[in-house]
Amino acid sequence: MKKGRIIRSLSGYFDIKTQDGSVERTRARGEFRKSGQKPLVGDFVDFESENDEGLIWKIYPRENVLVRPPIANIDVAVIVTAVKEPNFASNLLDRQLVALEAANVTPAIYFSKSDLLNIDEINDISKMVRNYRDIGYRVFFPKSQLTADGILELQNFLDQKVSVFMGQTGAGKSTLLNKLSPELGLETGIVSKALSRGKHTTRQVTLIEVGAAMIADTPGFSSYEVFDFSVEELDDYFPEFRKVRQNCRFRGCLHLNEPGCAVKQQVEVGAIAESRYNSYKAFNTLIKAQKPRYKTDNRNF
Repeated sequence: MKKGRIIRSLSGYFDIKTQDGSVERTRARGEFRKSGQKPLVGDFVDFESENDEGLIWKIYPRENVLVRPPIANIDVAVIVTAVKEPNFASNLLDRQLVALEAANVTPAIYFSKSDLLNIDEINDISKMVRNYRDIGYRVFFPKSQLTADGILELQNFLDQKVSVFMGQTGAGKSTLLNKLSPELGLETGIVSKALSRGKHTTRQVTLIEVGAAMIADTPGFSSYEVFDFSVEELDDYFPEFRKVRQNCRFRGCLHLNEPGCAVKQQVEVGAIAESRYNSYKAFNTLIKAQKPRYKTDNRNF
């Protein structure tokens, strides 16, 4: 029996990278399908392989899971956020941060296109950047997206980690990825061609080695479209709320209309950004308006 990590999934096949660096192709045992389990890119698995045909026998418990893209055991998700063209939208960034917090994935924020800002805009955005850093998020705000210093700082941060990149259309995610590794786009094309099994094949997720990092090459990220938790859980995913909510007068305070709310007091004195509180209220309304959804616990498969 061998152990490795799934680095690619395509048309029922799973490519597994072993500890010695070799890659072997496998399928999943039928028992997984019968029990509703499915191996994902990023999973650690036990498998057997003979004559270039392998079978996955065991999937180890997962640290975290993302649904779209389908990937497990992610160390960090880098949110590429434009400060201009398109203009910065705090609500969208906060929505992505909350979704990642709920998925137990560590977020990092990379603000792109700062070279398009004038002096006044730089001052305004810099205040916002400080707000997110004060919350405790790792924030990258290079003077220009493609400067060597900015890229090197991000590369050092990603070393030895498995990461995914997400961001709205036009934020510069693809440009940043290609700058991190000029070969990334070419390598992706080679991978797709090598694994193609018919004209209807669609590549899903691939983990690509970029230096000492592993980056998920994926068509996109949309797990933040719907929140799969209750309004009572929402403040769990705002780190600055968690720090002070024990001081609220009422247990179970929702930080909306309750008297003696420590979160609202911190907003009033500027210790919690008003934009963050506005996002919290908007998400509270959004969750209440959603149709009921039911979680499936897939941490162990």
